[in-house]
Order: sequence, then C-alpha cells, then structure tokens
Amino acid sequence: MAKKYLVTGGSGFIGSALVKRLLAGGDSVRVLDDLSRGRPRRLKEVEDRIEFVQGDVRDAARTAEAARGVDSILHLAFVNGTEFFYTKPDLVLDVGVKGMISVIEAARAHAIPELVLASSSEVYQSPAKVPTDETAALMIPDPHNPRYSYGAGKIISEMLALHQAGRFMKRVLIFRPHNVYGPDMGGEHVLPQFALRMKGLAAAAPSGPLDFKIHGTGKETRSFIEIGDFAEGLALLLERGEHLGIYHIGTRDEVTIADLARRVAACFDREIRLVHDLNAAPGGTLRRCPDIRKMESLGFRPRVTLDEGIPRLVRWYVEHFKENP
Repeated sequence: MAKKYLVTGGSGFIGSALVKRLLAGGDSVRVLDDLSRGRPRRLKEVEDRIEFVQGDVRDAARTAEAARGVDSILHLAFVNGTEFFYTKPDLVLDVGVKGMISVIEAARAHAIPELVLASSSEVYQSPAKVPTDETAALMIPDPHNPRYSYGAGKIISEMLALHQAGRFMKRVLIFRPHNVYGPDMGGEHVLPQFALRMKGLAAAAPSGPLDFKIHGTGKETRSFIEIGDFAEGLALLLERGEHLGIYHIGTRDEVTIADLARRVAACFDREIRLVHDLNAAPGGTLRRCPDIRKMESLGFRPRVTLDEGIPRLVRWYVEHFKENP
C-alpha cells in the first residue's frame, strides 16, 4: 500500500535517489532540507511530484510542520564528509543529535508509526571481524579525536531511535550504508576525488605514467555499492524489514585503495605510479566490508559491479562536475 514519506536531507546524494525510488514505487514524498549541502538540481526531474520544505532539521517547529500528515519518516539529514569531521565536529554533533531529537518529537506529536534511520559503518570504526555483521561492537576509540564526531553522532542517533522512538512507534528500522557511490555524489569522497585528480594529471601530462598520491599504504580496503543498487536495497528494507532491525546495505566486494586508484586511471587509459602519503590524519579504518546476509535474507542482490559503476562515475565527473554549482 502506498505511503506518504518525509525524507530529511532529501536533496543530498543518497536522499535524492531514495526520493526518486519512492516515487517510482507509487509513494508520495515530502522533503525537508536546508540546502546547506544538498542540491536542488538532484530533484529537478521530480520537483513537480514532491513537496519541498526548506528548513533545518534541528528546528523542532519546522520539522514538526514538515512531518504533519506523513506515514513514515526517512531520516538522512546529517553532516557528512571526512573533512567536516575534523574541522567542524561541533556542527556534526549538533546536527546529528538535535536533528534526531527533533525528528522523534515530530513523530510523537503526529503519532507517526514508522521511522527509518540512516546510520553508518562508522559506528564500529575498526571492527574486529571483516566482513562485519550488524552485531559488531559500536566503538569510539578516542573521544579527543574529532574524526569520531560523525560515528558518535550516529551511535547516539541509533540509541535514540531504538530506545526512545522504539517505545511508541510501530516500526523503527536502522540501515548502515557502506560506501555508496555514483554520479553527482559531491566532491568530498574518495572516488570523485580520484576521478577529478586523474583528470587534471592526465590533462597536464598527455602521455606516460602519472604519479598519483594516495593516503596510506594503499592496502586499506573498502567495499562500494552503486547508488541504484543501494536504493533498491532500501526499498526492499522498507517492504520487509523487522521492527527494531539493523541492516547493512552494501556489497561483499572488498577492494584496496591502490586497486581503486588503478581502476580510475584505467578509465583514462593511463598507468599510474602510486605515491604514498603516510602522514594522514589519525582515525582512519584499515578494512571495511559488510556482511550482508541479513539483507540477502530479505531478497537483496546487488547487481552493478565496480567495473560497470566506476566508468559511469568517472564520465559524469569529467563531463559535468562543477564545485558547488
């Protein structure tokens, strides 16, 4: 049965993809976004099919107004991007915690029965076991390190969702995305940064191997899920997820950062010599790859491989990217 959703952060990279997927499934959508980091262009093709409320999720009155009459809240509004974790940890925590409280208060005020929270793999920072399932211990290794402001904000949000919202709502779901990627995801993440740097290096040196700097040894790993696959996974979770359930949405395809750089270089038909910067800010994770058996039990099957997805992303950044247009 069709629902009416409020999507906070709905003009962000992930949020806008979810808005479009909900509309494609026959649901109706209202978006709450302050446009501090979201971009209206991401919703341009569906702007006549949604309601848009411009506002800060920390504003309890504005959030309550946006939530009036909806059946479910998809809460994605948060300050993302590693640069901000280090430089603006106070803002990261403020938006994370106050925003979560505003959403819960709005849900209570309007007797909204469902909340779906976007968490993060950052909640367990450096897990003891890889691939990592949803029972991994949540961890903040060093509270003095501003890097962990994001993970801490997500842990607090999860606890509020489970133990406050979970006490009066019929269904509360939490999903932890693992490195979602695709065109128009901003310029702060590793794949766009690699693509844009490679573009500049290739233009400056039309032939021969390129010296390409990466942080760390290059042996660090991540797993990446294409945005369309991610949106399908979340749609499946909305249909079949269990109350108070926590779910990883990602792939098992673990790749080293060195290999990732070479895959991006291959899109330019270039070879690279890796230059290692071993003075990266502390707090990074050596390995990250989700165990997705819980999502697979719901029927989830990611389809887009990195060999398919990376060229699409690179092509978009080469042809279309403008800094904060």
